[in-house]
Amino acid sequence: MRHMRVSGHHLIDQARERFALQDYYGAIHLLEEVKQAGRPFADVEHLLGLSQALLGRPELALGHFEEALRLNPRYIEAHIHRGLMLTELGRTEEGEEAFRLASVCNMPAEGRLPPHIVAQLANRHAELAEAYAEVGHLAEAIEQYRRATELAPTFADLRYRMARLMLEEGRTLAAREELEKVVADRPNFVDAIAALGLAHYLSGDAAGAGALWKDCLSDRPSNARIEAYLGMLERAES
Repeated sequence: MRHMRVSGHHLIDQARERFALQDYYGAIHLLEEVKQAGRPFADVEHLLGLSQALLGRPELALGHFEEALRLNPRYIEAHIHRGLMLTELGRTEEGEEAFRLASVCNMPAEGRLPPHIVAQLANRHAELAEAYAEVGHLAEAIEQYRRATELAPTFADLRYRMARLMLEEGRTLAAREELEKVVADRPNFVDAIAALGLAHYLSGDAAGAGALWKDCLSDRPSNARIEAYLGMLERAES
């Protein structure tokens, strides 16, 4: 029987409630909990940045806004708030460039939805996917993530979460294909590399899995998850 799990979106909703009540420390605590669960969300980084900014920590806030933009380069609000933090830190020219990028992101292509509407719709599909996943309806969850990634193909975090559900459902080759796209787009995404190795392993390519995990561990020593996977691989080969 599949165990129920706490949704990252549920924690984010709680963090938004704490933020609305001006409990910025509480919001930060909940958002860090989401991050520790290995779930990279641009929205999480953005809200962390806002919380740190309102606590008078512009440098920490700036780091979170930049991480949000790494996850979603077209995140308009993150560009704007990054510009505000840069200006506050006296980096006015960089701030002006951030505001310019925000305005460029807001220009819709002819016949298409504005980027901020596309992002909102993609995130709504992701929320519905998580709701399906929590009650064990993986096929429906994957379909919702598929719709989200069709709307926002550059949102690597959504594609990663879809691939993880594919692995849970036993669709290892499909998961492998999606994770290849994620790693190609974000080569430093450790969780995606670990999951790609697992997809290789589960699809019968133990050598490919081992190579991925060893390369990852050489770049980032003492990663508990990668070490556990390599230990599993060594036991299987012995």
